[in-house]
Amino acid sequence: MQAIDNSVFLEEAITRETAAINRIIVERLKDWDQWARPVQETREMRARGEGPFPLGQKSERAETLTIERHGGKVELRIISPERPRGAFLHIHGGGWVFGSAQYQDPYFERLAANCGIACVSVEYRLAPENPYPAANDDCEAAALWLAENAARRFGCETLLIGGESAGAHLCVTTLLRLRDRHGLTPFRGAVLNAGMYDLTLTPSVRNWGTEKLILNTRDIETFVGMYAPEVSLRDQPDLSPLYADLNNMPAAQFIVGTRDPLLDDSLFMAERWRVAGNSVDLAPFPGGAHVFTAFAGQLQRDGLARIEAFICERLESQS
Repeated sequence: MQAIDNSVFLEEAITRETAAINRIIVERLKDWDQWARPVQETREMRARGEGPFPLGQKSERAETLTIERHGGKVELRIISPERPRGAFLHIHGGGWVFGSAQYQDPYFERLAANCGIACVSVEYRLAPENPYPAANDDCEAAALWLAENAARRFGCETLLIGGESAGAHLCVTTLLRLRDRHGLTPFRGAVLNAGMYDLTLTPSVRNWGTEKLILNTRDIETFVGMYAPEVSLRDQPDLSPLYADLNNMPAAQFIVGTRDPLLDDSLFMAERWRVAGNSVDLAPFPGGAHVFTAFAGQLQRDGLARIEAFICERLESQS
């Protein structure tokens, strides 16, 4: 990991376009309170496209597959090119409370076209109806299925994993579970976009305040409370992987905007990842909001290009 260019954290590094996008986000969210109604009602509103941001168009070529897990089933959503070079296990964000595997089909279409990779997204159980360890268990089951079936299902052996926000968190806990519970390290790379790795809250979360640039401190505290209601467990590695033994992890890319409340989570985890002997690509983007890669503009284009370059590099390194 190269030394960070400190200039990316300066106010003058933020372009006019990025600053304007951030103002639009704050304006759209100023009267939106997802906690003003029951969680299920908010999910239904989002599914109807009634939230502050539009949903991505569903892909006609997406297919679903139901796999078995201990005590139940997990649904996977798959978008694949004709001859994939590898398979990418995706875990969606949404604070462990919102989101769905079906909301990012345009992203999977892009990765399939530009990287030649099959995308397999996990429809894990959501909190608060299904708190920890439900989501972790579902993602573990999906990862085991892919490790066992990628060669047969997709004709490839190179596996990557990635996700955004809570999804990035679940990616890391899944990698740890595979290593520690099953003696498996099948993934050759991890794309970790704006993840949360310390549920006891890093300084950037605690000090953020009320500004709702996608997330604020209250939002994050509420999400954590729904996912991990047992406070005494929150510093355990299966919930806060920043505290885990990170030896023998795959190469990881940490994408994060400098205007993200979860900035410290990526900075801290990237350094712990590196000192444990793993390869790290730390990519802080000036002025980027939480998961800025979801908002059209030059910063989004640069962020997605960085992700695709990392994925292609990992695929080529295994060929």
